[in-house]
Parts: sequence; C-alpha cells; structure tokens
Amino acid sequence: MKKTVERGDDGPVPVQCQNCGLTVQVPAGGRRLCGCGTWLSAKDTMKPVAELAEIEPTETASAPTGQRWPRIEGDLSAIERLNDGYRRIRREMSKAIVGQEKVLEELLVAIFARGHCLLVGVPGLAKTLMIRTLADSLSLSFSRIQFTPDLMPSDITGTEVLQEDKTTGQRLFKFLHGPLFANVVLADEINRTPPKTQAALLEAMQERQVTIGGTRHKLPDPFFVLATQNPIEQEGTYPLPEAQQDRFMFNIFVDYPDEEEEFRIVEMTTTTHAPKLEQVLSANDILEMQDIVRKVPVAPYVIRYAMKFTRSTRKDKGVVPDFVKEYVTWGAGPRASQFLILAAKARAVLHGRYYVACEDVRAVAPAVLRHRIITNFNAEAEGIKPDEIVRRLADMIPRDPQDKAVG
Repeated sequence: MKKTVERGDDGPVPVQCQNCGLTVQVPAGGRRLCGCGTWLSAKDTMKPVAELAEIEPTETASAPTGQRWPRIEGDLSAIERLNDGYRRIRREMSKAIVGQEKVLEELLVAIFARGHCLLVGVPGLAKTLMIRTLADSLSLSFSRIQFTPDLMPSDITGTEVLQEDKTTGQRLFKFLHGPLFANVVLADEINRTPPKTQAALLEAMQERQVTIGGTRHKLPDPFFVLATQNPIEQEGTYPLPEAQQDRFMFNIFVDYPDEEEEFRIVEMTTTTHAPKLEQVLSANDILEMQDIVRKVPVAPYVIRYAMKFTRSTRKDKGVVPDFVKEYVTWGAGPRASQFLILAAKARAVLHGRYYVACEDVRAVAPAVLRHRIITNFNAEAEGIKPDEIVRRLADMIPRDPQDKAVG
C-alpha cells in the first residue's frame, strides 16, 4: 500500500502513498491517514530513495488482482469543474429555494451517482418546486406525472396508435412517447396509483428503457426518477413494495424549515419576484461527470466500512448488534452497499476531493438505508425509526480498520 524513504533518525518518516503518490510524514513506529483514505505506517526496514523510481506509481496492493487504479490525474481538472458546477447549481437553486441545504446536496449526489430519489415530506415543503428548479438549472428536459388511482401504465410509458400513411394508404402502428421520455421525471404522489402502474416504473428505473408491444424503447440519457410521497395521509394509497423502494438510491426526508428560513420563504413568495435561473450544466456535462465519479478510487477498508453498515442490519446473518436483533425484521441487501460507495464517491467529488473517506459513507448512510431497513412491532412500540438504527450503527462501527467494534 505504500512506499517508504530511508531515514536515520527517530523523527517523522516520509512515506509515499502508492495509491495517490502523495508523500506523508508518518511518526516513526506509528500510522497516519493519507489524503486519499489509505492508512500509511512507518516500518523498521525502509527502502532507499533510489528504489522509489523502480515502482510503478499506479500499481497498488489495494487494487483488484491484475488491475490498476485508474489514472485520475487527467480527470482532476474535470473534478474541479464538477465542484465549480456544484457550487453554481446551489447558487442558482437558492434563487428559488430557501434552505433545505442537505436535501439539495443529496439530490445532486444521487444525480451524479446515476441514481433515483424518493422525497418524503408533508405538503407545502416545495418538493415539486425543488425538482423543477433542479431540472431547469441543469438544462434537462422535465416531465411531471401526477399519480392518481385511475392512472394506467400506458399513460406514463406511452402507447402504440394506428395511423394511416397518406402516401401509400397503409395503416401502421406508431409508438407515441409517454411522459417517461424525459431526463428528469417527477413522479408526484407515487403511492397514490395502483401497483400495476407503479410496476411500470421498475423497468424504466433499472434498465432505463420501456418495452411496448415487444419492442424496446430506450429512455434519454441521463435519466432520473424523482418521486414524492406524503407520509401523513395513507388512506386510499398503495404503499410501494420493497422491491420498488430498493430501486431508489436515496429516501430523502424533507423537513420543515426553521423560523428564519420560513420568514424568507414568505417574504420572497408573496411579491411579484420571479427568479430567473441560468442553465449551469448540460446533459453531456452530467454524463461526463457521472463517468468521473465512477473512476474515483476507494480504499478497501472504506468498502468494508460501507459493507459493515448493510451487513449489520441482517439479524440472521453473522454477528450483529443486539438492538438490530430486537428491532429489525429485514435488513439491507447488496444494492445498499453499492449505493453507499457510489453516493460516497459522488459526495467526495462534489466537495472537490478525488478520494473517498469514511465520513462520506456516514453522511449518505441514512438516505441510503432508511427505506431498506424494515423494523418490527417492538421498534414501532418504542418509537424506534430506521434512522435511529443507522445512527447507532454509525456510533459503533469503527472508522479505523485496526480498531475493534464497540458493542
């Protein structure tokens, strides 16, 4: 994992990280965390400086067998552009949206990680406006679907109609695109439509295509489903099945604004003020940045740190905490581990870093896991929510790979 330089004294030892090439001063006999998230340690046997040139800087012990970490040096300028674009998007959205900083960050993390979002919040918290403003600032096509009990699958995917060719007189079937054929699709009140229509979204979200009459129709790229749901009134609704909830990368909780934010909302929205948004990024920019996010290297212990979150929620598999056995019926699957790493990569890049730290995983863990942890009656009786389970896991899982878990 590292290359070291010979020193004759007992002072700090310069250790060059083989993951990113950075030289870090490591206390003699101790360890220090490199900027890329790799733990470096000083060893008694040091390699001479001349030997450093013989080691290929992109070959690392932490890379998969026979592979190399991608050379991200050429993408550093793109990461800087992405970070600059992130700040510009936040600035543009602040013209129409007051507060909700964490929600906006999670939305952008999901978009650059190529994921879908489910926004849960009471009416009047600007969920729809937030999504529309995001689409406008990103120069993406936008489509809104108001889910109702009488909505049919063909109403959202599209349908084939019989048309007559005026030149030949022949009648042919022509496919008319539904509202799903847009870059950003707002599925408003998704739990108010029957399961048959909800299931029509499954293929679109996972395969990014729809199949009509045996013919596959690819959806535009990039493609995001941002769904909203009201947690209060549940009569006459159709709860999303677990399989469909699992397709959403994030379950984002939209909370009430604080007093000062609400004052600014009322002040801004009760006048003739109409914000004008500038288009910050194009569809091609987003596709390029999604590719950059995938190239960001992750240290093996960070991957295991993310896996520890998901594996600790499965009460019948391995050693899990007592509170999980007491409150959890079903835990998160492997897709949660994948989303934790992808979201952590996107968050790191949005903050201008080309490495993933455990803090990135901790930051995205609630949004990734809260809809994948199914609690039991004991948890409901004591008011234990999935967020509380995730918080307890974050407190007990060690971030240092050599430490032992507490509890």
